[in-house]
Amino acid sequence: MTDSALIPDDSRAKRNVLVLVGAQAILGAQVPMQFVVGGLAGGMIGWNACLATLPISMIVFGSMTTAPWLSPLMQRRGRRYGFVLGSLAGGVGAAISALGLYLGLFWLLLLGSYMTGIYMSAQGFFRFAATDTASDSYRPKAISYVMAGGLLSAIFGPQLNKVVMDAFVVPFLGTYLAIIVLNLVGVWLFLLLDLPGGTNSEPAPEFAPAPRSRGALLRDPTIRVAIICGMISYALMNLVMTSTPLAVLGCGFTGSNANDIVSAHVVAMYLPSFFTGHLIARFGSKVIIATGLAVLAMAGVVALSGVTLGNFFGALILLGVGWNFGFIGATTMLAGAHAPHERGVVQGMNDMIVFGAVTMASIASGGMLNCAGGSAVEGWNMVNLAMAPFIALALGSLVWLWLKPEATARA
Repeated sequence: MTDSALIPDDSRAKRNVLVLVGAQAILGAQVPMQFVVGGLAGGMIGWNACLATLPISMIVFGSMTTAPWLSPLMQRRGRRYGFVLGSLAGGVGAAISALGLYLGLFWLLLLGSYMTGIYMSAQGFFRFAATDTASDSYRPKAISYVMAGGLLSAIFGPQLNKVVMDAFVVPFLGTYLAIIVLNLVGVWLFLLLDLPGGTNSEPAPEFAPAPRSRGALLRDPTIRVAIICGMISYALMNLVMTSTPLAVLGCGFTGSNANDIVSAHVVAMYLPSFFTGHLIARFGSKVIIATGLAVLAMAGVVALSGVTLGNFFGALILLGVGWNFGFIGATTMLAGAHAPHERGVVQGMNDMIVFGAVTMASIASGGMLNCAGGSAVEGWNMVNLAMAPFIALALGSLVWLWLKPEATARA
């Protein structure tokens, strides 16, 4: 007979996962909306065509600079506190961006985008919150299910954007007003969370050990490779996705086509999450990360093969699947490579590094597309060619970890 005491009770974790899935679906809808209109709005009121994607870069920069203080804050005050703070910042950011569009002030659009980055940083911790009350066996599935909540936002966000983006005389104003509403509605979900820390905290050990220094953590081979693979998977996805709406319009297609392509891409980002956790549990995170990097390379090949709608759809779908495997695999590897008392330091450091790379990728994306060639096609080819050396770097680091004897039992 099976000893029931040996079977972990994940009922609490499953409840939290359900809430976080809802938050991904409602609040997360603002992310594809922002990424569709950010570059277009920047191109409309910006100072220079090469800086058209700067509003998107500011979102990611805001996320990068928020993670180092938001993660320790959540460890002290609880995840709920940080998530509510992030949602309120997202609403304020959308309001500032709307004002910037209405007045035609690019710097206000950039300020609002930075505030939106605080929300994006908070959303990035949804995946870690899913593991806080999960057993070791349920952890990869919890991460995967929460990421799958983005599937609903992938469908809802771009379709909502089609309705509202041209609803006012000022283009894209309706998008930012709709995002304000999403943040005000979605923030109430966090009252249902039952996580350690904050108002429903569990007592911490009286003599909790001090976490390792950041230098010592980065010297851990598994942590180092997990950060590299997560950083490259996310940065390359952002590099290509950021420039996609501009490339689609530059190749003669419509804003509606751009919304549909981004919607298909975001669906592909999150749809595999229903089984990514099971695949990681069966094959290990290294295998899934390597698969994700290979799919990212395939996305580049498809994009370089032509600029028909089919090429755009195919490349962006593969880009989404590759990101899913690479990023969830890296997140799972990282979650198993540190002690619970090191959570705040590791996760904040990881997201600062990851979103620092994503910020640079999003800035480079607009510059390469608009200023690296004589046409949108040449710029689009340059964006996709730029992926190759970074995919090679991530695969090389993964092989290095694979060959280390002391790392064979991990991830």
